[in-house]
Amino acid sequence: MYIVRDIFHLRFGSYSEAKDLMNELFTRNMLPPASDVRVLSDFSGGSYRMIMEGGFESLASYEAALTSVWNQPEWKEWYNRFKEFVISSDREILKQINHQW
Repeated sequence: MYIVRDIFHLRFGSYSEAKDLMNELFTRNMLPPASDVRVLSDFSGGSYRMIMEGGFESLASYEAALTSVWNQPEWKEWYNRFKEFVISSDREILKQINHQW
């Protein structure tokens, strides 16, 4: 399992607008198909971050999920509105280690 985190560094004072747009993304079902999708906000560390996190069985399934969403005109329209509130972004792709303690 791979965990993908998209970290958006938001413009000062734009959290509410970005949060509303993220809610729209969920309600309009425009997310890439992933397991355990969640959106996080910073509590410590760098300020004004919004983090979207989801799980994928493989990197190939992650790539397929992205292309299925990014090619939709509705997603492109949403993204153009969302990026107005973003200064920069980072992506982390982490491999989950299954363990037995």
